[in-house]
Amino acid sequence: MSATLRVVVVDDERPARSFLVALLRSFEDVTVVGEAASGKEAVAMIEKEKPDLAFLDWQMPELDGMGVVRQLRKQTMPLIAFVTAYDEYAVRAFEVNAVDYLLKPVDKSRLRETLNRAQDRMDHAEIIAEQASRVGQALDAYESAARPPFLERIPVRHREEVVIVPVQQIASIVADGELLHITTLRSERHTITYRLKDLERMLDPAKFIRLGRGTLANVDQIGKVAVMPGGTHVAILANGQRLPVSRIQSRVVRERLLKL
Repeated sequence: MSATLRVVVVDDERPARSFLVALLRSFEDVTVVGEAASGKEAVAMIEKEKPDLAFLDWQMPELDGMGVVRQLRKQTMPLIAFVTAYDEYAVRAFEVNAVDYLLKPVDKSRLRETLNRAQDRMDHAEIIAEQASRVGQALDAYESAARPPFLERIPVRHREEVVIVPVQQIASIVADGELLHITTLRSERHTITYRLKDLERMLDPAKFIRLGRGTLANVDQIGKVAVMPGGTHVAILANGQRLPVSRIQSRVVRERLLKL
């Protein structure tokens, strides 16, 4: 009989995470050794628990599934299965490299197939040793081949009108619960009902940078970066906005904006 698989589940949405954990616990050959609600938590947990298999949500605030994989050291890299809302076509690019992918909502019989694939790879240690580079290559292929065109404009309803806001005119996007507050280069404000992580997925990452869990900023509109006590920063935009940068994203800002 195959050994018990030690797994972790990473998803920033509690219902989806709890549902998957419940399914996994229904299998006798699986032990859930940890849950994480963010990419940052996931990296620390995986390096501590050293699971056999990690179920990673593809899109998470601040540090997504791809970011988790790239931050893990090779010696602590588990087998990876992605859990995603993308359709089958979009995930084919990395299907043969990651252990598997699962579409939300996760189906129990499909999950069993994923676990069987992981058990099969566990029986071949040399495959596990190649996992880090294989997953990284697959993610690169996915991003270049499967991503739809980036969003160019956002429709915003104002009473009886729909205002078309060009993405290139957006200075910042700040989440407030289920609402997103969009501020333009001319300090015009618009509000839409949308999830930030879903909108971020449609924006060009070369043009927008995440400053914190609920904030995106137009890279070209960041004119100054103020260094604050404790290693954090405040981004000052050309329109006068002052946006705090979270501790984890401060590292990203330093690497992307503050080095020649």
